[in-house]
Parts: sequence; C-alpha cells; structure tokens
Amino acid sequence: MNARTLLFFIILIPVMFFGMLAGYIMNTIDGTGDRFHRIASWWGRFSAWLFGITVEVEGEENYRAGGSYLVVSNHAGMADIPLLLGSMKLNLRFVAKEELGRIPVFGWALKNGGYVMIKRGQNREALKSLLAASEVIKSGRSVHIFPEGTRSATGKLLPFKRGAFLVAEKAKAEVLPVTIIGSHLITPKKSLAIHRGKVRLIIGKPLRTADFPNVETLMQASRDAIAANLN
Repeated sequence: MNARTLLFFIILIPVMFFGMLAGYIMNTIDGTGDRFHRIASWWGRFSAWLFGITVEVEGEENYRAGGSYLVVSNHAGMADIPLLLGSMKLNLRFVAKEELGRIPVFGWALKNGGYVMIKRGQNREALKSLLAASEVIKSGRSVHIFPEGTRSATGKLLPFKRGAFLVAEKAKAEVLPVTIIGSHLITPKKSLAIHRGKVRLIIGKPLRTADFPNVETLMQASRDAIAANLN
C-alpha cells in the first residue's frame, strides 16, 4: 500500500459510489445506458489524472468513433478498464463477472447500464450469458472482453479463450484488437500499491469475421495482432 492507494479509498471510492448511484438513476430514466457510459468515461479520465497515469493512444485512425465493435485486449492490471473507458471514443460496455452484478448500487448500475454479467465456468449457462453480449453489439454499441480471462502478473500474453470470438461471430461484428502496455506496472497483481506511470494503448486494424473460416482462426489472428505490439 502507498499514498496513491489511500487516494483510491479516500477519493476514488466515494466518487465511484456517487457516480454509480447517479448512473443507476439515469439508467432507470433512459434505459439505454448511454448516459451512464458518459459518466464511466469521465471516471476513467479522472482516475488517470488522480493517480498520475499518462495514457498514450496509438492507432486511433483504425476505428470509427462511436462505431460498433467487439473490442479485445490483453489484461495486465486493474487500471485497464478505466483507462480503456476514458481513452477510447466508443460507446463501450464491458463483460463482467456475475458476482459483480450482485453488489448493491455498483452492480445494479452495471446491469442497467448494459454491461453483460457472465457466469463462471464452461457450461451452457455461461455460454448463454456470454452470447448476450452479441445483442449489445447489434444495438450499435461496442463490447469489450478480455479473452485471457484473467490478469497477467508479468504483462506477458496468456492463452486466449474462444468465447469472446463466438460473440463476434454471432453479432457479425468486427473485432478490434487493442494492446495495453505498462499497466501491470501501475497496479501489480497481488499488491495494493498503485504507481504513477505511462500506459500505451495500441489499437490495431479491425478484423472482419467474414474473412475467417472459423472462430479459431479469428481468435489466433486477434491474438497475433495484440502480441505483435507487445514485442
């Protein structure tokens, strides 16, 4: 734990609570979750400012602002989600663990805001909840999934799971690969410390599902695109 960790508890947690509460109220009125996304996007930028994180974005020309994509990236730190929300010009929703949806206010806002709560495991119910993300993409919004399924302690890319790419196939959506560099140093795994620093987001060219014969080749091409920018 360090001084920035104290800022997390003293400042960011209260800001998140009231932001989630406001988002939940807006979601009951609006229903699309779009207003909640604007709050989440601001929260991402505020978090970066509060902790002294500089975000460098490359490849913005590779996607349409406000477009509809399945966004996939490596996952190396707790800062990944706020930095993506604050930096990408997309109406973005995340796939989150079902347990988060049960947290009062926080979970309610996520569910009403169009975030997809996924069950753990490899059973039919887990797949069904994951494929619900395709409906969000069809509605004209973008969805982000971490295909590794967990954070990497070292920043090294872990094996991908195919579920994310089933979502792209069902939605007939373009896959937008994003490489995150440096976030594992901001919030190291199994540590409460938060460090200032620079994170690079490298946005690759979108991959059309129609250009690939099956989910496995789409998954491999996405992983290759992310891995190429990690080297």
